[in-house]
Amino acid sequence: MRNDLEGIVAKIEELEAELKIELARRASMLRFGLERGRVRFEQEVRRRHEMLRTSTWTYLLRANPLTVLTAPFIYSLIVPLLLLDFFLLLYQATCFRAYGIKPVKRGDYFSFDRQYLAYLNPIEKLNCAFCSYANGLLAYASEIASLTEKYWCPIKHARRLQGNHRRYRDFADYGDAEAYVAKIAEHDAISTKSNSH
Repeated sequence: MRNDLEGIVAKIEELEAELKIELARRASMLRFGLERGRVRFEQEVRRRHEMLRTSTWTYLLRANPLTVLTAPFIYSLIVPLLLLDFFLLLYQATCFRAYGIKPVKRGDYFSFDRQYLAYLNPIEKLNCAFCSYANGLLAYASEIASLTEKYWCPIKHARRLQGNHRRYRDFADYGDAEAYVAKIAEHDAISTKSNSH
């Protein structure tokens, strides 16, 4: 059964590699590149983008009133998001160090590059920045939580769940006590080794 799972995982990894290649191909068709960390479009593409931008006033006048009314609720989430960000930093600095778990690199989960899109007006850019931060933070939090789960409880659930993290497939099957004991022994050995350095 383990070989079947490994074969499926290998196929998934192969498809992910194909997807990366296809996304890179599509990006090259849109004629942009990175220059010292900044996105640069060809001049004619940028000019076309600017022509397609909706002015801020037009954007506001066309906005759905319910969208305008709910915007403060959406943006009020910045407070708990900032608190989560702070506590994740604190959590990794204390607990991960104590457990011998390598900290998650925060910068790998955040990208604020949509401000370079000339077809977005300032409100759209602000919305994109908020979404980039919120989704990046939640992905960062999920990575930290997955490492914590791998350390403390690497057991699959009895029922199938949506949105499992990438480590979940390596967890012990539900009800497989021997596999669980082996996983715990494995992380204890790693933790002991890293704490002895």
